[in-house]
Amino acid sequence: MTKNALVIGLSEDGEYQELLSGRPQTRGMRSGRVFLSQGQSCGLHSTEADEEMLIFLQGKGKAYTGKEKENRHEVGSGKVLYIPPYTVHNIENPHPEPLVYIYCVAPAGGIME
Repeated sequence: MTKNALVIGLSEDGEYQELLSGRPQTRGMRSGRVFLSQGQSCGLHSTEADEEMLIFLQGKGKAYTGKEKENRHEVGSGKVLYIPPYTVHNIENPHPEPLVYIYCVAPAGGIME
C-alpha cells in the first residue's frame, strides 16, 4: 500500500481514466474519471457493500437509483452525488455536451486493515 500522498493528473481526452486501483495502492478505495458522450450511460450496476461518491466536473445529466429507476436526480458540473451501499444506479447523458465525472468507491463500515 502506498504510504505517501499521490498526485494524479487528469487526462484531457474523452476516454475512461483509472485513478486509484484499490489494493495494494490504497486501503480499498478505487476511483476513475468517466467521460459520457450524448446518449451514453455508465450502465445499471450496484454499489454492493461499497459506498460511492461522484464528483461532476463538466456537463449535465441524470442519475437514477433503484432497479426500476424510481429515484431520479439531476446532476452536472459543480454537483456531488453520494450513493450508499447496496444501491442499484445508473448515470446517463441525454445532452450534447459531454458529462465528465470522477467516481470514488470505498468499502463501507470503517477502515479495512
